[in-house]
Amino acid sequence: MKVVLYLVWVLLATQIVANSSDFTVSVLTNEVPNARQIAESASGHLFVGTRRAGKLYAVVPPTSVGAEPEVVTFASGLTMPSGIVLLGGDLYVGALNRILRFPRIETTFRENPQPQIITEQLPKKRHHGWKYLSVGPDQHLYVPVGAPCNICLSQDERHASILRIDPKTGVSTLYARGVRNSVGMAWHPKTQQLWFSDNGRDMLGDDVPDEEINVVEEPGAHYGYPYMHAQDIRDPKFGKEMGDRVFTPPKVRIQAHSAVLGMDFYTKGAFPPRYRNALFVAEHGSWNRTKKVGYRVSVIR
Repeated sequence: MKVVLYLVWVLLATQIVANSSDFTVSVLTNEVPNARQIAESASGHLFVGTRRAGKLYAVVPPTSVGAEPEVVTFASGLTMPSGIVLLGGDLYVGALNRILRFPRIETTFRENPQPQIITEQLPKKRHHGWKYLSVGPDQHLYVPVGAPCNICLSQDERHASILRIDPKTGVSTLYARGVRNSVGMAWHPKTQQLWFSDNGRDMLGDDVPDEEINVVEEPGAHYGYPYMHAQDIRDPKFGKEMGDRVFTPPKVRIQAHSAVLGMDFYTKGAFPPRYRNALFVAEHGSWNRTKKVGYRVSVIR
C-alpha cells in the first residue's frame, strides 16, 4: 500500500479552532511509500523519512506548472529512519539507536551519500523505537525515546523521555521525563518553549486516557508516565507507586487514541490572520477504538 504525501501547507480538517472552508487538500506525490517525518529545505526540496520501508526520499519540486515532482531514493536498508530534520544544510536522521548526519544533503542526495554516525548508543528496543527529531533554539537536537511497551517502567531512564543531543558530539542529556511516546514537537514562536505530543497508553477503553500536548517550562520535568495519565488518571498498575509525587500536567488534552503525530506553529502570512502562531496538529487516528477517531489535522490556539 502506498502512503500519499500531502502538500505540507494544505490542511484537511480542524479540531479545536478553525474553519475547514479556509483550506483544501491535494496530492503532491504518491511515490513515497511509508512516509513519516518531512523536512523542507529553503529551496523547497522535501526530505522524507520512513519507518518500515527503511528508506529516505528527496522530493524535488517541479520546474513548471502542472509537472510532477521528482522523487529520489537516496538511502535504503536503514532501521526505522522515520525522524529527520535539517540543521545547517545537513540532514539528521533518527534510525532506532542511531542518529545519522548526511552533510550538505541538498547538493549530494543524487550522489549516493554516505551518512556520518553522530551516535549509535540510543536504546535498541523497537517498540516505540522510531524517532521524531527537532532542532531547538540552542541548535541542539531534541529526540524522544518511547517506552518499550504499552505500560511498563524501564530500568533505562532514557526510555519514556525526550533527550537533548549535541549534534557535534552525540552526547545526550534528559530534557523531559515520563513521556510515553512523543511523535511530534514544535517550538513556540514567542516563548521558545518546546511543545510536544504524548500518545497515551492502550487497553483502558475507548475514551481513556486522553492524548496530551505538553509544554516544557522547566527542563527535566516529569509528565507522569507510567504512574499518571492526562493529569488525573492514575494507572491501574503503577498508580499506587507514585505516592505523593506531583507531575507536570498537559497543556492540552485531545480525544483518546487520536494518536497525535507531527505538529508545527504557523508563523507565515499565507493563511488568514487568525491562524498566525496557531499550532497545527496531525492526528494519525486510532487503531484499537470501537469507533475510529482522528485522521485529520487540527488547530489549537
